[in-house]
Amino acid sequence: MTAAAGGGSPVLRDSVRAVLRRAVETYRDSPDALRWLRHHLDRYDEPLRLAIAGKVKAGKSTLLNALVGEEIAPTDAGECTRVVTWYQDGHAPAVTLYPHSSPPRPLRIARDDGALQIEMGVPADTVDRLEVTWPSASLRATTLIDTPGIASLSLDVSARSERFLAPEDAPSAADAVLYLMRHLHSADMRFLESFHDKGVARAAPVNTIAVLSRADEIGVGRVDALRSARVIAARYRSDETLRAFCQTVVPVAGLLAVTGRTMRQDEFAALTKLAALPPEQLDALLLTVDRFVTSDDGTELPTATRAKLLERFGMFGLRLSTTLIRQGVADSSALAAELVQRSGLVELREVLASQFSQRRDVLKARSALIALDLVLRREPRPTAAPLVVDVERILAGAHEFAELRLLSDLRGRVLRPPKDQAGEAERLIGGDGNAPNQRLGLPPDAARDELRAAALDRLTVWRRRAESPLASRAMANAARVVVRSCEGILAGLDQRL
Repeated sequence: MTAAAGGGSPVLRDSVRAVLRRAVETYRDSPDALRWLRHHLDRYDEPLRLAIAGKVKAGKSTLLNALVGEEIAPTDAGECTRVVTWYQDGHAPAVTLYPHSSPPRPLRIARDDGALQIEMGVPADTVDRLEVTWPSASLRATTLIDTPGIASLSLDVSARSERFLAPEDAPSAADAVLYLMRHLHSADMRFLESFHDKGVARAAPVNTIAVLSRADEIGVGRVDALRSARVIAARYRSDETLRAFCQTVVPVAGLLAVTGRTMRQDEFAALTKLAALPPEQLDALLLTVDRFVTSDDGTELPTATRAKLLERFGMFGLRLSTTLIRQGVADSSALAAELVQRSGLVELREVLASQFSQRRDVLKARSALIALDLVLRREPRPTAAPLVVDVERILAGAHEFAELRLLSDLRGRVLRPPKDQAGEAERLIGGDGNAPNQRLGLPPDAARDELRAAALDRLTVWRRRAESPLASRAMANAARVVVRSCEGILAGLDQRL
């Protein structure tokens, strides 16, 4: 069951779907189990579910808006930010409220200055979830789930997120997690550790990406603040404890990203007026928030306009935007593109594509097998014995899961090969992305012959390591997994030809 690099194999996809359908037949006389299994069979064909989590004020809703490219997630401290909210693609905008003890009901949709406003009309503790349907290309392949802040002063709010993301005896409703943190705090590590369950098909950090959010604040709003944030993110990426629980760490200035994706012409015109001020006057104006909003030293922009600019761009965005305009950025489209690029959003989207989108089938299979395993343990019966065998066969035979287990062992330092071998093994089994060039450490435009030569070379090296009489059994088994990954890369390249 060796997958070609670049995604889950059709064999894995079909095997998991088949065993789920057989489980539905086996448990057709058990209403609870049947409802659960049918739900997860339907879920297997749905878009990838990506939850956005983090502490209060980590910038979760802001980043969600940046990923969608529209202001559809409320960013204030209203009641709706205290409940789990699903954002999914649909033909027409709609918001549905799901209470704990009554049928779901639609909510009225309102927009305030372009931003979506949601009024639940009931306390948050009576609501299970909100579902926002929105026509968006960004939501077609991935359903985004905004969660309340963990480590909140309200224990109920924190518990709501933790129950959703890391339930005690059930699979998470999310296939993958984007975890936001402003700094690496003990509360962040406790949550990541709780989400990283060691049960069936779960032992891998591959379904979690950490985001160093509000990255512009690390440099106190300086124009080069994101450079400092990238240095800190790189340090976090090399932290062995954190690497055991998440795939990578990406710095993102969420407010800059969402403003860049939704910038208006009148905002560009106002920024152009600011950039035209004498340098000394502009520097003084942008020194502090109070001075920018209240100063009356010759700027033509009304106080209300400046306050709105500050809300939309922040001090970092204002300083960066006026600097870019002075350097020759001449229109709103060019400025918007620069802001998005410099915000870190482009890098994050690339990471999401390589780590989650390319692994969609594996992550979906993982969620489905967790759900099936729960039913088999809760309601064991003689007729389900073949299903138990099938689940064990899939887990043992699917190379995708072998890669996840090895990645977890390498990141968690369960295996300790020499550093250069560990890094290469991680890369070859998909630790840096699933595409052939990412696995082989080659540029995206590498020719097929170059990819094939590199894969053959690595295959030879790792076969030698797998057969070495000096290798321990654990290291020999790890090398065999890498060998199969190299074979999968070659198989994929040959199929492409």
